[in-house]
Amino acid sequence: MKRTFLSYTLTLAMMVMGLGVSFAQGAEEMAAEETTEAAADSSEQAEEAPVAAPAPMETADTSTDGDAEEAEETGLHQAIKQKFIDGGPFFMAIVLICLILGLALSIERILYLNMASTNTAKLLEEVDSALQSGGVAAAKEVCRNTRGPVASIFYQGLDRADHGIEMVEKSVVSYGSVQMGLLEKGLSWISLFIALAPMLGFFGTVIGMIGAFDAIAAANNISPGIVASGIGVALITTVSGLLVAMVLQVFYNYIVAKVDSIVNEMEDASISLIDIMIKHQMTK
Repeated sequence: MKRTFLSYTLTLAMMVMGLGVSFAQGAEEMAAEETTEAAADSSEQAEEAPVAAPAPMETADTSTDGDAEEAEETGLHQAIKQKFIDGGPFFMAIVLICLILGLALSIERILYLNMASTNTAKLLEEVDSALQSGGVAAAKEVCRNTRGPVASIFYQGLDRADHGIEMVEKSVVSYGSVQMGLLEKGLSWISLFIALAPMLGFFGTVIGMIGAFDAIAAANNISPGIVASGIGVALITTVSGLLVAMVLQVFYNYIVAKVDSIVNEMEDASISLIDIMIKHQMTK
């Protein structure tokens, strides 16, 4: 799991490094395409102007419809690229890195927690049957062959069955705390990205506002165009940071709820295990 997660993280980091270059190239391609399309449209209009027949008009309408469909398909992608460049590649790249790393950690935690989920009722039945038929050794074998924190806690409790019920309870509680720490691993980093993304967005906005005021001072004129364009570009980083924080917050709340559910199952199952061991008189 760790090697897979590291490979995913490296892949995502390489994607981030390539996004800045692709966005810059995309902006240049957009400008070149717009210039080429404008020149082509002008030449087509000059050639089609003296023709009075209706057939060329229908062909022009068909080509116009095709261009509109292509523009709709690429419009969203080009708009995202343009907004990324307008917001400032430096700050927008940092916000994007927060999003990618936060999503990577969230997906890793979700996969880990889903794999850690155990059917505790079935496990308790199997442990009860194993204790009745083969004793503690058979019950430990059942726990060894079952994945998840609940089975690990059961194994630690059964391993100390010869030391008395108090030692079993202490081992179950102590190892339960260890398993809880493993379940909550990485949550602090996700919460860091949730808090960091809006702060970076606001910081980029402040830098953009300073640039807008510098442009006003250089022009020596408070023009609505200068003020509106500068403020609009500056607010793009704020919107991006808030959007990243909202997305990661949803994943964070889901992970926390999943952890709480597993912890409750661990506590309930641990009490049931001690009751089963007392029933079979496996402790002193």
